[in-house]
Amino acid sequence: MLLALSIFLVLSVGCTKQEAQVDNGKYNVVVTTTILGDTVREIGGELINLEILMGPGVDPHLYKASAGDVKKMTKADMIIYNGLHLEGKMGDVFENMKNQGKLIFAATDGVDESKLLDFDANPGHYDPHLWFDISLWKEVAVRINEGLKELAEEHSEEFDKNLEGFLEKLTELDEYIRNRIEELPEDKRVLVTAHDAFKYFGKAYGFEVRGLQGISTEAEASTADVRELADFIVEKEIKAIFVESSVPKKNIEALQEAVRAKGFNVEIGGELYSDSTGGPGTEAESYIGTFKSNIDTIVDALK
Repeated sequence: MLLALSIFLVLSVGCTKQEAQVDNGKYNVVVTTTILGDTVREIGGELINLEILMGPGVDPHLYKASAGDVKKMTKADMIIYNGLHLEGKMGDVFENMKNQGKLIFAATDGVDESKLLDFDANPGHYDPHLWFDISLWKEVAVRINEGLKELAEEHSEEFDKNLEGFLEKLTELDEYIRNRIEELPEDKRVLVTAHDAFKYFGKAYGFEVRGLQGISTEAEASTADVRELADFIVEKEIKAIFVESSVPKKNIEALQEAVRAKGFNVEIGGELYSDSTGGPGTEAESYIGTFKSNIDTIVDALK
């Protein structure tokens, strides 16, 4: 598959900015994930045509670019990806696009590294799920704004205005989250999920967070992992654990059964969105809606 994509890239002719624009004058921007895409949409507004490669519920850790994805990127004026190895199987494709002269960048570049969390299983790398810390996602939004102004400097004022409005929305979101968390006693603020995507959330909002799988879903949960986490749930008398929209439910269901075998009943408190937003037409379709849905699910289940 990688060889086929490489051949496609070599044969493709890079488009100039002028050639890539459609008749309505908007810029074609391709992004990888729905969370990233919603943020780009907020800042780019009516000045861009947005193409998102991974739909709702798609796991970016395991995603491989198709020939169709490569074609979309080849025609784009700008390509934006999360970075920090979230799209771990697309690195060669991004590198080839850079070699074509494409305007491409990782949205997480430039975030203060002292604020990033280590990827425990891979020293020297960072946890990529920083959208669950709103203060960090604001930095990402600023970075995206800078990239869009590089693409279309003549629209800088409009991009800046859109960014300002989005940052205000994120401040309101942060207040909503903190108010909801206040409904939980501190000893109930323990979050157990399918994979370790919520460490930034835990650090920002005072939760102890445990994931059955590691930061990347490539790491399989072992029997020992299940047993150890089941012991933790029983010891802490945790009321609910959570499945994720982009991760199969079977591992969390196995964890639930392991807990029951120890004489304690833990409920599956609902589904959380970890690596993508909710589907079109749902309240969780946007980044803000996704975060609100998550915090409502968490607090309501753990009360």
